[in-house]
Amino acid sequence: MEENNIFRLNWDKFFKNGKTVILPIDHGTVIPVPELNDTGQLIEDVSPFVDGFVVNYGTARTFSDQLTGKGICFRTDVYKPVYKSNQDHGSYRAFTADDALNVNANAVMNMCYTHHQSEDRIYRECASLVSECIDSELPVILESLPFGIGKPDDYNIENIAFSVRMACELGADVVKTAFPHDAEINDFRKIIDSSFVPVVVLGGAAMGDDRALLKMVKMAMDSGASGVAVGRNVFQHEKPALVAKSLHAIVHEDASLDQALNILN
Repeated sequence: MEENNIFRLNWDKFFKNGKTVILPIDHGTVIPVPELNDTGQLIEDVSPFVDGFVVNYGTARTFSDQLTGKGICFRTDVYKPVYKSNQDHGSYRAFTADDALNVNANAVMNMCYTHHQSEDRIYRECASLVSECIDSELPVILESLPFGIGKPDDYNIENIAFSVRMACELGADVVKTAFPHDAEINDFRKIIDSSFVPVVVLGGAAMGDDRALLKMVKMAMDSGASGVAVGRNVFQHEKPALVAKSLHAIVHEDASLDQALNILN
């Protein structure tokens, strides 16, 4: 069917032989990101090593030339950054599947916070996005995390397992989640095996430790993950292109940890 062909074309923008390296550069609604001040140059520098980018509406529109040929994952929600006594309400859906099509997106992404105080609203927003994308033939990536963004103490095996399964049940085509802080390869493999859609692993806050980052990515891939969506650990690094190249080597070439480190060093 024609619509299946459209979905497949969008899908193939990100997944090469079932694996993907995605660079999220959508952080500007959450945290100060001076490293993204020259967004166009960053996109050009890392493009040889990444399959796609996660972008907000403004970035997708402004840097459409630099994004040409890459998978464009359109962020449909925005954050209310926690500031002083501001309460954490999670993310709010702000855009539609039609908005994604307007900037030639190949997929959409929205947060899905399990156990969050606003989870009832968040679940409804995720479900409505999935519904919209059925006709739009856009793959839906749900970024599913327990309680909220930046809460690594809560990213244990049990909580991550539930978050992944919830996103699957809501209709995600891909789940983006964290590698649990207490997990070994076999632990994460069980989470992957319980998911009936591909799982990609996020990088989180900049670690400042190349070996720790690449070891986590290698463990995730050895567990059966379908790729990574690493942002700050790339664009906040002093060598963004080389970090992206190292990630590409692990994900697409099954490079060892030492081989990936040699690329970076």
